Amino acid sequence: MGLTRERAFVSVAAEFPGPRAREPLERRNAYVPKGIGNNTPVFVQKAEGALIHDVDGNVFLDFAGAIGSLNAGHCPPEVVEAIRRQAEQYIHTCFHVAMYEPYVALAEKLAQITPGAFPKKTIFLNSGAEAVENAVKIARKYTGKPGIVSFTRGFHGRTLLGMSLTSKVKPYKYGMGPFAPAVYKAQYPYPLHRPGGMSEAEYARYCVRQFEDFLLTEAAPEELVAVIMEPVQGEGGFIVPPKSFVQEVYELCRSRGILFIADEIQTGFGRTGTMFASEHFGIEPDLITMSKSIAAGLPISAVTGRAEVMDAPGPGEIGGTYGGSPLGRVAALAVIEKIERERLLERSRRIGETIRSYFAGLQQSVPLIAEVRGLGAMCAVELTHPESGQPAKAFTAALQKACCEAGVILLTAGVHGNVVRFLTPLVMTDEQLAEGLEIIGELLRELYARWETGDEA
Repeated sequence: MGLTRERAFVSVAAEFPGPRAREPLERRNAYVPKGIGNNTPVFVQKAEGALIHDVDGNVFLDFAGAIGSLNAGHCPPEVVEAIRRQAEQYIHTCFHVAMYEPYVALAEKLAQITPGAFPKKTIFLNSGAEAVENAVKIARKYTGKPGIVSFTRGFHGRTLLGMSLTSKVKPYKYGMGPFAPAVYKAQYPYPLHRPGGMSEAEYARYCVRQFEDFLLTEAAPEELVAVIMEPVQGEGGFIVPPKSFVQEVYELCRSRGILFIADEIQTGFGRTGTMFASEHFGIEPDLITMSKSIAAGLPISAVTGRAEVMDAPGPGEIGGTYGGSPLGRVAALAVIEKIERERLLERSRRIGETIRSYFAGLQQSVPLIAEVRGLGAMCAVELTHPESGQPAKAFTAALQKACCEAGVILLTAGVHGNVVRFLTPLVMTDEQLAEGLEIIGELLRELYARWETGDEA
């Protein structure tokens, strides 16, 4: 394709992947299972801010952010320094064996910044899926009830319970059952695909009625421990539900004695323009699961919740050898301080407005763009064939590949694979954002022109 002119930030050789990437790629294929998917053939040499440098000297703009793990950017200096200082003191003692202050300090900070003006406590773990597992376990211990409700198109991890709560069969669940019992799926709104002639307000009420019927036909509230919901669905396609739907489901849970768990693993720490997406909907979850951008890429997670709920398990009933790594704790504290000091919540909103405005401006010339949506810098573009309304999966995959080869790393999403999602680091500059969008836009128009003439991607 085109895009051969020199750019201020991006620089990709014509030979891609390059010669230095091919040797480790061969070793990867020989020694790493094929089940571990790779979106790009890139082997990283170094990364900083919103830029990734590979082993062949190529430079990429990162619009994927390690699937939303890098809101604070690659290698933020203050986080690197906090990790270095901590590593010189002690790396790990296991909080169960010998306690350390950073664990307590981060738990205290999360109690302050998460929604809800009530006493809260926090457990620290290693991954988002582990946070989900423990949130459900804690909730069950508190209520003594078994049933858990998740939503269609939701994603909650690759562990047994995480897969059970997740909706997308391929690639996450196919051939890997049986799954955990007492898991129920309710319908999650998809405003773009609401029934014809139905207004957004009517559709929101319709979705609430579906949930009310669900509690009559599929699962008795008396047997339900919790509802777990992504305030904005991530892997499902960056779908933003009607505010009234989230609020009314939340109130139904409160009135029926059902706990509400907000899965903020991808939406947390500024991604949606507030520290947590729950704030957009005016709800105060009983439990919140967190991971990804909590610590600039270090593998940690957390469950923060009402103190009386979190105190339900007795000593030894929750935890883990590596849960609460000191390195992760100090990194997380530095990330939160950076978000607050550099006003990255405002930056998130500005990035999101820029992305949505740019692609909205392309909709008339590229009718494949069915919708541009999002909250803050959690943005998505859904691509469908305008005449048939069918998902443009092949076109979306071709666009992702072309963008990578041109120096912009993108991710797709949605159960049909036809959604381009944007997870740019919130430290991305205006100039970097403009260059990345220009590259994506040029390739989008070029691919669409080819598709129009019959050379369909």
